[in-house]
Amino acid sequence: MTNFGVQPMGEELQAQQRNVQRMLGRCLLRLQQYEKLMKAIVAFHEISASGLPLVSNQTERIADTAGNTLGTLVGKLFGTYVTTDETKDVSESDGPDNIFSFRMKMNLRMSVDDYDRTEKDLKELVLLRNNLVHHFIDQYDLWSLDGCREAQEALTTAYSRIDEHYEQLRGWAEHMDQARRLAADFVQSDAFRDLVINGIAPDGSVNWPTSGIVRGFLEAAAELAIDGWTPVASAGLWIAERYPDQLPSKYKCSSWRQVVHESRLFDLEYREATGRRGAYYRAKQIQSTNPSINAK
Repeated sequence: MTNFGVQPMGEELQAQQRNVQRMLGRCLLRLQQYEKLMKAIVAFHEISASGLPLVSNQTERIADTAGNTLGTLVGKLFGTYVTTDETKDVSESDGPDNIFSFRMKMNLRMSVDDYDRTEKDLKELVLLRNNLVHHFIDQYDLWSLDGCREAQEALTTAYSRIDEHYEQLRGWAEHMDQARRLAADFVQSDAFRDLVINGIAPDGSVNWPTSGIVRGFLEAAAELAIDGWTPVASAGLWIAERYPDQLPSKYKCSSWRQVVHESRLFDLEYREATGRRGAYYRAKQIQSTNPSINAK
């Protein structure tokens, strides 16, 4: 007698099981792509460097995210890169006041409702990911045709959700990448150097505590001061020799003495010495300026 049922059923079940394996693998690969892109956003949405010359901490940020789980990455993403219109930026110190530092942070701002909904959706994605990785084979009878079909339906829905989140994240990454390119162009410009290194804003105003010429006066005082006071003329010669780009004209001043006066960061007095009257300066008691300007 010919057996019409046993062998064909076995082959069909094996085919359905292989299809479940293929679909599960497709979901997991998409999740890995998602996690890799998430790590890039978390690691690169903030650019910071310190010291002179500036040294970036990007390598440390990349290493810090390398071992993060998806749940941890989502936690880091919200409140840092993804923020609300009501979020207030908090200034963070990267080190002591006498260490020069630069920090640029990119954000994707949402309404409070969109923020809450998106955060909830991504937390559900984390649960979906954990379910696929740890519990999927416990939820379906993969040794029956009906169980395999149910598993395939679930995986089709899961992949659709994962892919939707991936496309959303890719849009965020493109937004961030565009902002990074604009930031990179600015960082390489003379305007950036004037702003960050010299304290000169695009409108020409000077933030004297961060200006290169004030740091030069502080360095000169450390070398030349006698009883706490330094001749302005001697300091000017000292600065011009070591930092030839740090001249009064750069800061719209006609003399070294005007720089000392305009900065309002130094005490200034006039003294008689060797038969000549000259200007002397000393740093005021409260100072938070950078002691070095040797930037390349």
